[in-house]
Amino acid sequence: MPVSGDIAVFAPRDGYDLSSLPKERCVIVTGFKPDYDRLNAAGYTCETELTREVAAAIICVPRAKALAQAYVAQAVEKTTGPILIDGAKTDGIEALYKACRKRADVSAALSKAHGKLFHFTASSGFDDWRPKDHQPIEGGFVTAPGIFSADSVDPASRLLADTLPAKLGAVIADLGAGWGYLSARLLERSDVQALHLIEAEHAALSCAKTNISDSRARFHWADASTWAAESPLDSVVMNPPFHTSRTPEPIIGQRFIRAAARLLHPKGQLFLVANRHLPYERSLEQSFSEVAEFGGDTRFKLLKAARPRPGARVSPG
Repeated sequence: MPVSGDIAVFAPRDGYDLSSLPKERCVIVTGFKPDYDRLNAAGYTCETELTREVAAAIICVPRAKALAQAYVAQAVEKTTGPILIDGAKTDGIEALYKACRKRADVSAALSKAHGKLFHFTASSGFDDWRPKDHQPIEGGFVTAPGIFSADSVDPASRLLADTLPAKLGAVIADLGAGWGYLSARLLERSDVQALHLIEAEHAALSCAKTNISDSRARFHWADASTWAAESPLDSVVMNPPFHTSRTPEPIIGQRFIRAAARLLHPKGQLFLVANRHLPYERSLEQSFSEVAEFGGDTRFKLLKAARPRPGARVSPG
């Protein structure tokens, strides 16, 4: 690494070792709010996109190919020195290595446990990897590379939106709102007075702000599992994420369920959609007095929970 100048680190997730880098020179580039807050609290400079020139860059390869390419293009544009690519085989590091070799003078790859590391220096040759601000999809919506359901409307969200009951109340939250499809459908209802979109991915929330111009919408860049409402909600809807890696992680949805119970008023309701194999029923029963399946198909189940248990409505420490 250069002995002076800033070092950009793209998308380091929880557990990534930054201890060998000088903290005062690091610029963390991440749009994921839990990582942004955690690293900012640890004393790192954080940005949602790289806006400054840096002496070097480290890219922690994400699962989404288009997002990985976007990070590389951004690094090439802003970096005067070496660009180091660090990724797991399951995240496509092999394909990214081969693609970069066609465009730049790339080092030999250093193999490590379940992944590879390589570096190069370039000032051009990756312009076509730079993403457009937003990409249009069906229904007049826009999305962005790397966010959930970037290419089309998610069928589970569509199923939930099509099946929700007529009365949801006046004040609603969409936990893990993504680019806003479910919220847009909810805002077709005239009885909704306020709809809170809570989303941890900055790029997804940016798309939601483009997709929804309704003045009843409130946008929150926040971790849905810890977000706090100003007053209790009538209903919560959600299609919770269950991946941060390629392995299903139902604990994320379980945290969302506990958050919903905390956010709702005593007679409030939660409506969620999930893949059939995800074990959410026990978490629902622990947090709510009433739990039932109200629809679904062979792939997805629609679950309703009502009347949060008194202990579940206590705010987190």
